[in-house]
Amino acid sequence: MDLDLPDALVLPLETGAPYWYWLGGRPAMDFANTLRERWRRQVETLVTVDDLAGWLRAAELLPADWAGPAIPQKVLRQARELREAIDVCVRAALAGEPLDPAAVTTIDDWLVFAGARPRLTVDADGHAVLGERPAADSPRRALGTIALDAATMLGTPAQVARIRICAADDCSARFYDRSPAGKRRWCSMQSCGNAAKVRAHRARRRAEETAS
Repeated sequence: MDLDLPDALVLPLETGAPYWYWLGGRPAMDFANTLRERWRRQVETLVTVDDLAGWLRAAELLPADWAGPAIPQKVLRQARELREAIDVCVRAALAGEPLDPAAVTTIDDWLVFAGARPRLTVDADGHAVLGERPAADSPRRALGTIALDAATMLGTPAQVARIRICAADDCSARFYDRSPAGKRRWCSMQSCGNAAKVRAHRARRRAEETAS
């Protein structure tokens, strides 16, 4: 998988869909990664409301056939704010620093949309049926699910210990380390991990040649 963005990329993008990737290990981290190249160009891939809907479908947080109603621009702006609040908390947790209260509040405000909303109805035979209310705003429910995933991760010490940012200098991927040993350094061994091995090998060769 090639994670590099083209140097000649025209910004801002018309749509970010071709540049989404799924190495985060959980919804909150994948969502944080929708702002690409945090270390350099800050490439926004949730460019339009259609991008947001498409990403939520691709993440399986909305049904694959979900087709509306149209997401308001306000929700796109709020989604980006949620994403950045998650990232602020991820970076603070990784550094062992106190979390920003405003960022925590932003995540907490979305939790109201997460989870089930029960409804009691009566069936054709007059029996009570306990079910769930249909989502009044499916994208908001989906974003609430992301917020709940972030809250679970940030509020569980054992999970905080597995928060990672790729060790490559030219990568800003956030990910949750699900490796058994909990010592993963790279977002992907096929990309950043292999590139680091190649650089280390070349450095050793140069050192050996200089010494000889």
